[in-house]
Amino acid sequence: MTVVLFGSRDAGEKVKEPLARILEELIQEGATQFFVGQEGSFDRMGAWILRNLCKKYPTVRYEVVTAYLGKGSEDFPTLYPEGLERTPARFAIDARNRWMYSHADTLVVYAPFPGNAKKWKERAIRAKKTVIDLSFL
Repeated sequence: MTVVLFGSRDAGEKVKEPLARILEELIQEGATQFFVGQEGSFDRMGAWILRNLCKKYPTVRYEVVTAYLGKGSEDFPTLYPEGLERTPARFAIDARNRWMYSHADTLVVYAPFPGNAKKWKERAIRAKKTVIDLSFL
């Protein structure tokens, strides 16, 4: 199972514990691959949690998916999707998100107000993908 994280760039600390719990539950249910962006606090929180969970569950992999070539992270394994180099910079985040969404079986989202995370959550619901929404914390 592949899990993708989409969330508000302004996610606060109240999301951290529930996010960690949900990610560990997904691993225990068979999730082996996680993709997370790198645009805000929800993404950073998810990447750190996944980094720690991978120490406990060595068969699990995660990658921070970057929208811009050369914007990888020294702290986390990064992935730059093939073909994104032909995308104009102003559309790069949306193209990256589209790539992540296309690989997702399950989405973990924190989208308490309108924005990109909410858009992907609604698209996933319409496509009948599994969505775990942390927005009601």
